[in-house]
Amino acid sequence: MNRAVGPVWHPKQKNAGIVPEKLRNLDRTATWSFSYADGWVYGHGSFCLVAHEIPMLGLFIWMPNSAHEGKRLLTELPPFCPHLQTVLMDSKADDQNLYWTLREEHAIQLITPPRPRMNKSFGRPYFIQKMWTPANQQLYRQRAITVEPLQGLLKQLFDLEHCWMRGDVNNRWLFAAMGVAVQIAQHAAWLLKQSTWNIRKSVLGA
Repeated sequence: MNRAVGPVWHPKQKNAGIVPEKLRNLDRTATWSFSYADGWVYGHGSFCLVAHEIPMLGLFIWMPNSAHEGKRLLTELPPFCPHLQTVLMDSKADDQNLYWTLREEHAIQLITPPRPRMNKSFGRPYFIQKMWTPANQQLYRQRAITVEPLQGLLKQLFDLEHCWMRGDVNNRWLFAAMGVAVQIAQHAAWLLKQSTWNIRKSVLGA
């Protein structure tokens, strides 16, 4: 999640379409979302795909802050499916339909931590038993050192704790440009057998 430029818009006022008189330079298309790491954030989201074995960016694009990553995954994943065997996602993606769609239509194993107290729906215990095995849990733990840091690298490179611009349209093309810049730099580093992490100079020119 990336905080919007300018002030935040209180959810009740936003839902009612009320802009307080003194609320200047407001990003009206930003949305609210919550994470345990950052709490409530008013801003824009990013959808990121990262290779697990070699730190390489597959995709970095804008998405609404309030959007569902698991549902977005099915939209963005098809071009990558021939190259994938496993997909690791956070707990928002623990959806039976997503699991079985990836498994049966693309032969891809989804691994994501099951949310607590969500095991009562039909078929869910069986789905969790098949997915959340000790071996898969061990593989998932590696995500913290192979996948998640690259999202942090992107934020660090472009100072993305706050968005640069206001509005969905502006951030959509800006995020895409950031992703392409990192992909080009990482691919060049990989061809030269250099670190795909140490790309700051290649991306920013300094």
